Amino acid sequence: MNEVVREFLLETNENLGQLDLDLVTLEKDPAEKETLARVFRTLHTVKGTAGFLGLPKLQAIAHSGENLLGRIRAGELTFGPEIATTLLHVVDSIRQVLAALESSGGTGEGSADITELVQTLDRLAQRSGPTPPPVLTVRPEPTSPPAPAPLPPPPVVTIRPEPAPLPPPPPAPVRLSPTIVAPPDANFARTTDAPAPEPAEIRAPTVADTSVRVDVGLLDKLMNLVGELVLARNQIMQLGNTHEDRAFQLTVQRLNLLTTELQASVMKTRMQPVGNVWGKFPRIVRDLAVARGKQVRLDMDGQETELDKTIIEAVRDPLTHMVRNAVDHGIEPPGERTARGKQAEGRLRLHAFHEGGKVVIEIADDGGGIDPTRVRDKAVRAGLVAPEHAARMSERELVNLVFLPGFSTAERVTQFSGRGVGMDVVRTNIEKIGGTVDIDSRPGQGTTVRMKIPLTLAIIPALTVTAGRDRYCIPQVSLLELVRLEGEQVRKGIERVHGAPVYRLRGNLLPLIYLDRELQVESARRDDVEEVLIVVLQADDRQFGLIVDDIHDTEEIVVKPLQKQLKGIAPFSGATIMGDGKVALILDVLGLAQRSGVVTGARERALSDKPTPAAGPVGDRETVLLCATRGGERIAIRLTSVARLEEFPRSAVERVGGRQVIQYRDEILPLVQVSRALHNSSDARKRRRRRKARPERRTANGPIQVVVLAGTERPVGLVVRRILDIVETTIVTRARSTRPGVLFTAVVQDRVTEFLDVERIVRSAESLPAAPAAAGGS
Repeated sequence: MNEVVREFLLETNENLGQLDLDLVTLEKDPAEKETLARVFRTLHTVKGTAGFLGLPKLQAIAHSGENLLGRIRAGELTFGPEIATTLLHVVDSIRQVLAALESSGGTGEGSADITELVQTLDRLAQRSGPTPPPVLTVRPEPTSPPAPAPLPPPPVVTIRPEPAPLPPPPPAPVRLSPTIVAPPDANFARTTDAPAPEPAEIRAPTVADTSVRVDVGLLDKLMNLVGELVLARNQIMQLGNTHEDRAFQLTVQRLNLLTTELQASVMKTRMQPVGNVWGKFPRIVRDLAVARGKQVRLDMDGQETELDKTIIEAVRDPLTHMVRNAVDHGIEPPGERTARGKQAEGRLRLHAFHEGGKVVIEIADDGGGIDPTRVRDKAVRAGLVAPEHAARMSERELVNLVFLPGFSTAERVTQFSGRGVGMDVVRTNIEKIGGTVDIDSRPGQGTTVRMKIPLTLAIIPALTVTAGRDRYCIPQVSLLELVRLEGEQVRKGIERVHGAPVYRLRGNLLPLIYLDRELQVESARRDDVEEVLIVVLQADDRQFGLIVDDIHDTEEIVVKPLQKQLKGIAPFSGATIMGDGKVALILDVLGLAQRSGVVTGARERALSDKPTPAAGPVGDRETVLLCATRGGERIAIRLTSVARLEEFPRSAVERVGGRQVIQYRDEILPLVQVSRALHNSSDARKRRRRRKARPERRTANGPIQVVVLAGTERPVGLVVRRILDIVETTIVTRARSTRPGVLFTAVVQDRVTEFLDVERIVRSAESLPAAPAAAGGS
């Protein structure tokens, strides 16, 4: 049965019980205006929902009853016994239709004829003046024509869906012994046959019989009690590990199973389909599209995806805001869409699905998309971002500037949007519940807003770790893997880039965070430690490693909210009580990553640095990236020109038009060999001849190291032999450049280093001959 029909049956059956009481009350006291209004609202709701579900018979009954009640509310008719009787028949008829609807699985209203009942209701509603009391319609003169008696309800209407059971048979025949059953008389046969229809009374339970409405407060209290039970279970299991009594251990195991089943059942009572939130969106989209002169088709997929009740409430407003934005800002008017070669009707799609222990909700439209250049200009004019920072941002990062407080792309303020509020609130509300939100937009093609939110916030599996002398819990949804380094791996595996520790995990640089240092707690580790434990986590689609002192087991924990004094502390999202009765704080993985700065990556860290002019007085303090070329030359690149540091397998390098390129972040990244760019064409020819004479040097197996530049017209990658370090240095000695592509020469870390002229390197690379087929580091 359709979930909407099921809810309608449940709610209407409950309302009909109240309707019976209200009609009897009105018959005794017709002046009860509040009761009359409640009866009217109930029939009005039934009529509206019946029309929505396509139930014409039920809609006709409710509509006629509503008309009659409307005249009574207006004071044009008086509520009397005749009207009460007829409306009670209306209640019975509605019950009949609901029973038929349920038995047919929501496809049919049954064969009951409602024509006479509707005619009776219409006849009563068409009377003029107050309805006279029934006693005045009885005339004592036999010669005069009798007054028309009140029309009795048709037999088909008076048949109730639950007929009264027949009286039980006399007790005497039941107590007869088996020897007195030889041919009984007709009266005895009729007596014993009387209970025969009783099996017909055995019917399948209805929706109203199998469902019950529970107050939300009671569910919350039940959830809290189950949470306390889980805590007690954890404590008992911890005690059970120290006892060798077999019977005691079996009892603990059974308690564990029962608690787990009870927890799952209670959690299920709190789960609601996301379709409960989506139910209002068709009306919102329709009204907003009409007001804005647009044509929009709304498609919804995954309405059955379930979330915890508290999560549903938290995402209701953000989803509503994003749907309104898609219609108001995203989808173009029909004329504009037709001019662009699109269909006049725009499409808005809502899609919900499970992924990696979370629920993903996508709001996608095929509208005009978001122009990154326009976003950048707006943000700069509003003073939300510095011009030099905006110039180095990628298109995806520019689009995500719409989440900044006070940002709006609307040209004017309307009743729907343009005030610069909403998007920052959307991100804040989603992140409060441990979720993330991201925008992917392509100009002219459309925009997709993707929200990742947890299933529940009440009881979650978590990994317990130790930092200093304290324990902390990490939600398992953010956990990717555990890494253990020993001996030589500790000394050689952990490197430092820009003063920050990193670890090469399967060829990728993984930023590291020391939990004790980040939380400023006393460390239990020694400097000569021979073992390092790394918890690999994911936050906002970025990975990083958390170095802890010890790793314990994974267990289910009950999330307790922090008091208002602690809510503003970024690394923590809540607290819990462990099996030994002590409190442990729950880490906010995203907040921890943001606080430490690893979630933003190298390029975003560079945004905080002020750009250094190309030339300046001796003694300037600069942050530079140091690299080595194939010929052993040492070069430096200002960090403000660096977007990212990447490693690519040589097999990923492709050739287009004789140039080396690589597929990178949905774009084609041109590669520039620094060694080739630093030498003129004659030098390049000499180097090619030397390589031909020594072909074995062209063969390399390891990955290539690439510096992705920032601030260029399009992404460009500089291929170097090796990335050495990121240092902050004071330039004391500066010499003039001796070749193109170099700004000047200076001493960095007691080594003569050439500072690259990045813009000239990129320009000169366009005029160089095609690179050799082998992809090698510079």
